[in-house]
Amino acid sequence: MRWVAFMPLRAHSKSIVDKNIRNIAGRPLFAWSLEQAIASNCFDEIFVATDSPRISNQVRKEFPSMVTVIERSAETCTDTASTESAMLEFQQKNSFDVICLIQATSPLTLAADFIAAKQMFLEKNMDSLLTSVRSKRFFWKKDGTPINYDPLNRPRRQDFEGYLMENGAFYMTGSKILEDYGNRLGGHIGIYEMAPETAIEIDDDIDWGIVEQLLLRRKRSNIRIDVAELKALVLDVDGTLTDGGMYYGPDGEALKKFQTRDAHGMQRLQEHGIKLCVISAEDSPAVAARMKKLRIEAYYPGIKDKYKFLINQAERWQIPLVNIGYMGDDLCDLECLKNAGFSFCPADSVPEILYQAHYVCTHPGGNGAVREVCDLIHGQI
Repeated sequence: MRWVAFMPLRAHSKSIVDKNIRNIAGRPLFAWSLEQAIASNCFDEIFVATDSPRISNQVRKEFPSMVTVIERSAETCTDTASTESAMLEFQQKNSFDVICLIQATSPLTLAADFIAAKQMFLEKNMDSLLTSVRSKRFFWKKDGTPINYDPLNRPRRQDFEGYLMENGAFYMTGSKILEDYGNRLGGHIGIYEMAPETAIEIDDDIDWGIVEQLLLRRKRSNIRIDVAELKALVLDVDGTLTDGGMYYGPDGEALKKFQTRDAHGMQRLQEHGIKLCVISAEDSPAVAARMKKLRIEAYYPGIKDKYKFLINQAERWQIPLVNIGYMGDDLCDLECLKNAGFSFCPADSVPEILYQAHYVCTHPGGNGAVREVCDLIHGQI
């Protein structure tokens, strides 16, 4: 059997401008579920159909050899056109036995979901399949009529089986079903149940904010730091140890805002033998005074090429980069984060950094992010 995955992406989204290629948790929206589809190894080929050169370029940039980008006609990209119209257009030019429609607006989908759903589809000889989440909510009509329970015998939530709510993450459809019915669902329909948080489909900015936090939390939970391998930690200043703001005193001197708790976390790491180094592109008297008070001898101001410095510092320490941690928040830190063995960033870092970091803090820079990293490391010593 030939299994293909199909993601339709059109240029003009109404609720959120450029939604499909807008960065969420550090990478384009479409990339999250596509990456998981690739990782699942469920599909012989994965397609993205779009009417937008910008989207085409972004997809090819993210997945240069793993995704096939095809053109989508204008007729299937109107506000009134159905997703099925794009699927049927695709079917006219491409052969398959089963097509999996993947929706970019459900970026919490995992490779394990594709694998388990495909297994269910095959084992139960299904013709089509939809994804769902279990809902234990009670529903009513506007006229006061209950829909899914008897209010005179209200069940306890723990005793209420609830109902399966379609979450729109992905659909699996046999070729004949799509051809005969012109629909993604038909024949023997299966329902694959997913995790509760996948109930959210991104339709507006509120959904966007919630899902972004869930993606960042998932990314944080996946990090496992082998502290036995971490020998040193290099920290950026502005936006990491400080909030990135520029404050000026009455005489025009530049001031910086630091978080007191960060200092205690850094001290604990040094007490456990982890080398600490602080670098900054600026040469600020305020930062120098703070480093002197904290007794951090390895403070280097005026560093314009941070990656070159990191390489040189690793040589001075006689510690390989793979055993060094780096924490930064902006594009000037990107190469260091890419090459350090352990990479960390504050919650309010720029998107490229959020995507690259192994661990994204819950706290922003200058407000406990460094302490969070220090505690993360110290807790595994």
